[in-house]
Amino acid sequence: MRKTLVLAVLAAAISPAAAIAADTDADRVDVAYEALSEGRTAEAIAKLDRSEGIQTSDPATLINLGTAYARQGRLTEARDMFTAAMNSQDHYYLELADGSWVDSRKAARAALKNLEKDASIALR
Repeated sequence: MRKTLVLAVLAAAISPAAAIAADTDADRVDVAYEALSEGRTAEAIAKLDRSEGIQTSDPATLINLGTAYARQGRLTEARDMFTAAMNSQDHYYLELADGSWVDSRKAARAALKNLEKDASIALR
């Protein structure tokens, strides 16, 4: 069974990524992609907080929860989620919105870098 994830770069500067999981089998993991892409951040957080992905350290879930936290200005929690995704023993390739593929750890590192860059700009 091969898991394919789509990572869509969102327009907001603090929100570097959101992922949606699609499996070749019938079971699907809801990583709140639609809620994030439509700007329903609180709904996304509610879904992701209940997600089994947090318990299993699923990188897509962690990246999306970090993205949602960042949108709410919860930068410490966002940083924690991106770091957990980077350090997760689970990792796989994510498809970016432009069709390119990247390892989930690299995507998490990019999200963390964008978060820190945007936070430092805000301090100026």
